[in-house]
Amino acid sequence: MPIIHVNDIDISVETQGDPRDPAILLIVGLGMQLVSWPESFCDALVQRGFYLIRFDNRDSGLSTKLHHLGKPNTFLAVLKMALRMKLGAGYLLDDMAADAIGVLDALQIEQAHILGVSMGGMIAQIVAARYPQRTLSLTSIMSTSGRRGLPGPTRAARKVLFAATPDPLNHARVIDHYVHTMQVIGSPAYPTPRDVLHGRISRTVKRNLEPTGTTRQLLAIGASGDRVELLKTIRVPTMVVHGRDDPLVPIAGGRDTARLIMNAVMHEIDGMGHDLPDALSDRFGELIAEHCRAADEISLALERA
Repeated sequence: MPIIHVNDIDISVETQGDPRDPAILLIVGLGMQLVSWPESFCDALVQRGFYLIRFDNRDSGLSTKLHHLGKPNTFLAVLKMALRMKLGAGYLLDDMAADAIGVLDALQIEQAHILGVSMGGMIAQIVAARYPQRTLSLTSIMSTSGRRGLPGPTRAARKVLFAATPDPLNHARVIDHYVHTMQVIGSPAYPTPRDVLHGRISRTVKRNLEPTGTTRQLLAIGASGDRVELLKTIRVPTMVVHGRDDPLVPIAGGRDTARLIMNAVMHEIDGMGHDLPDALSDRFGELIAEHCRAADEISLALERA
């Protein structure tokens, strides 16, 4: 697993598939790591002829932790976000989008399909808007435009999202904490068995645990504001995927994203929450493959014109 140096930080990267195939850059969500992508999801895309690039965002996984930015006050940050007060952050989502482009640069990939989930969807939207020459297509999954006034998390989702993380030295309690979180925000129609969740989360916790970094990422979301005007500038082929039963980022956020991006295609999935359940991996694979192939055909036609 290589470590690449971009934007004065180190980023952990992993690839899967044949590098001769079209590339898909996968951008994870808040506090997630590159190993957080379900294997079934990744396998579905590789089997359909794509080269996957996964990486740890700054402040997560094995990438650089920006400890010099300090330990944010989570309660105060959440309160300011709720009141729409100005937030101070050490970096913005735009900086994280620049990291994503830095990954492509390091791998010498000129263009890629950009796919992000949740916070990663926000970053992917910025990549598509700011770096259209590097973006073959955009897929925004369970994300939002950030528009003021959109519905927020349910009470249960908000409670687990902002619950205090147990002592990091007590891995068993930390793992149980995150298993419970995923059970609350996951897909009601496609629940992931507890033992599977436990195995996945155990792997990520043992690989790295950085709750302070997650809070700095949360500050970056709040300080970056909405992307309403930015989304209107996106011209690359765009697909928005969202679960109708998402308790963390309600489907209104996905609908608003699709409405703002010219010619965006929206896919709403019944019973899907804020996760990528194995039961939907083939469906995700088909949707994404069809979307990316159509975008490749458009790109090829423009080159020939």
